Amino acid sequence: MDLKTASALRRLRLVSAPEAVSFLLLLVCSVLKRTTDFNAVPVMGMVHGVLFVLYVLFWADAWNRAKWSLGTAALYFVLSVLPTGGFFAERRLRREAEDAVIASRARREAVAKA
Repeated sequence: MDLKTASALRRLRLVSAPEAVSFLLLLVCSVLKRTTDFNAVPVMGMVHGVLFVLYVLFWADAWNRAKWSLGTAALYFVLSVLPTGGFFAERRLRREAEDAVIASRARREAVAKA
């Protein structure tokens, strides 16, 4: 995995958890707006909207650079529209990054031993 691909995946991973948190907070604010006088929906809506747009931009970049299959790309997109999907996306992306590091180290050791 080259540096630009790793960076694209890292950006997507770093924005996925905050996007999921903002989605959950937006849902809570929506309920509070209906049940109390508390109305933070405009603010949380803007925060979530910005994070969602960043997620989609980083998702498209990661899809392009990592050469994901259509199924993998669709999975990460569907995870972005589920309330807790960003947490699952972050965990899966972290595992992919760790696997890439392990594979890279194994290749280096194999070359060094050869």
